[in-house]
Amino acid sequence: MQNSSSENVLSRGFLIVYRQVFLRWIQFLIGFPIHIIALCIYFSKRKSNTYDALFKEKMHTFIQSEAYAALKSDYEKQYDKKQAYFQRPIKETEKEKFVQQQLKKRSEAIVEEELGLETRKPMNYMEFFHGLLLDKRFLIPTFIPGILAYSMYFIYQGAFRRFVFERVVMTFFVIISVIVIVFTILYISPSDAAANILGESATQAQRDAFNIQYGLDQSYFVQLWHALSGILTFDLGHSYTGNEVIMNSISNRFPVTLILAISSLILAVIIAVPVGMISAARVNSFWDYTFMFIALIGLSIPSFWQGLIFILTFSIQGDLLPSSYSPGNFLSLIMPIVVLGTGLAAAIARMTRSSMLEVMNEDYMITAKAKGLTGRETFIGHALRNAWIPILTVIGLQFGGMLGGAAVTEKVFNISGLGSYIVDKQFIPDTPAILAGVVYIAITISIVNLIVDLVYAMLNPRIRSQMKNS
Repeated sequence: MQNSSSENVLSRGFLIVYRQVFLRWIQFLIGFPIHIIALCIYFSKRKSNTYDALFKEKMHTFIQSEAYAALKSDYEKQYDKKQAYFQRPIKETEKEKFVQQQLKKRSEAIVEEELGLETRKPMNYMEFFHGLLLDKRFLIPTFIPGILAYSMYFIYQGAFRRFVFERVVMTFFVIISVIVIVFTILYISPSDAAANILGESATQAQRDAFNIQYGLDQSYFVQLWHALSGILTFDLGHSYTGNEVIMNSISNRFPVTLILAISSLILAVIIAVPVGMISAARVNSFWDYTFMFIALIGLSIPSFWQGLIFILTFSIQGDLLPSSYSPGNFLSLIMPIVVLGTGLAAAIARMTRSSMLEVMNEDYMITAKAKGLTGRETFIGHALRNAWIPILTVIGLQFGGMLGGAAVTEKVFNISGLGSYIVDKQFIPDTPAILAGVVYIAITISIVNLIVDLVYAMLNPRIRSQMKNS
């Protein structure tokens, strides 16, 4: 067998997968073609090279040898002496039975000792398959049918690759769960889409025709399957109202919501992190009390009220900024960004302050000061780096909340974003449009959470160590 680094990677990955029962079955299912080939080789080898076959061959040879005859003669004499000692008659049947028992035990012991420990152990398929992964003669012809299994072995060989892969798989199942839950809630909702869209004057025949057109007359599981398959194949279908193409509507609206959320997040981080650091560095001072009081106000102000005050102050009275959103005009996004980022900035500032205060009295901070580092080096290089974990958690959670909660801000500033789109559609209820919008938001939130987890691993060496150990 010829080894290489890539083959060793596959073999190590296979051992990691094999140690976990669930993954063991998964790799067997996705690698079914190569396991069929490996099983054929395994059984052919087993027939010609198993311990049982070797044992029988050696035993047959030993029985025909002079050593076997000498053993038989010794056991016959042993029986005769024993009977003579106890003055008992010699019975040929009993003598033959005794000799055969002793010969069997002694012969098996001699043959097993001759075969050795390596051949004594029966051939195990998984060990045999692990050996095949080290052989180029097996890997090259089975690369195409075994691409899924080999990819799995490669991914699980590296701790970071395994972490990212598992997070992506979890994201997929989260999205599927979101689709099922949202669809179920809409399905059991008492609202009648046909009645809401066609109006009270619509006849029962018109409502039935509407339900047949959009498949609402079918069973729960049939409708759920159509919803799942449509989203997974990016065929979102048509909306109940206006027969609009849902994919086009979301593609036009989602970028605005995403820009609004990302811009608000960046603004909040730029303002909140320095504020939280100053409050932690000057704890219980005038600046600390002032900043935390402002943060408390920011958390308490409703976004719709703040938006209306901004419009009244900066648009109507000051005539400085547009009161409603206008595509291509960045000035029309300033007030929505500030309104949406106010609550987030307040939450990040408070979390930054508490996290910094928590780590400032740790042992490594005292050690850093004892080594002669300045207060600024200790504060930024050690305290801030270790305090980032809870801060990132708040940022990730708040970003997801902004995507879902941006509907209020979008309504105030007349922004045709995804949040307001979902709110408008839920009163019908327009099931395909709502599902598509929610799934887009769920995918974005899942991607943000994945990025946050990856940043965790890069910032905190303890998390990297846990990933490798797991």
